[in-house]
Amino acid sequence: MIDILLSLLIITGALFTFIGSLGLARLRDFYTRLHGPTKATTLGVGCLLIASAVYFSVRDEGVSLHEVLVTLFLFITAPVSAHLLAKAALHLKVRSLASTPAPDATTNPAVQRNPAD
Repeated sequence: MIDILLSLLIITGALFTFIGSLGLARLRDFYTRLHGPTKATTLGVGCLLIASAVYFSVRDEGVSLHEVLVTLFLFITAPVSAHLLAKAALHLKVRSLASTPAPDATTNPAVQRNPAD
């Protein structure tokens, strides 16, 4: 039973890590490339670390806290670093390849229209 759980966690972690790495290599601009390592790769490495924590907790007598602490640190620091990278890119005016139209009253739902107009 534990072997099946560990196998699923390892395969899931490997797939997420591969998809995140592929996204980093294949996506075209900085902002879309930022999603690969911060979303998918974080989940992939998290699955691998949880699999390692389960394996060493079952094999040894005590709970393996090293992997749990690394996983916690990863899940806390990855979104913060991605936010800071995106904020720095906005500050440096890094262009995105996505075309965004200028906001106006017809395309922006936040703009309230007067029914009398």
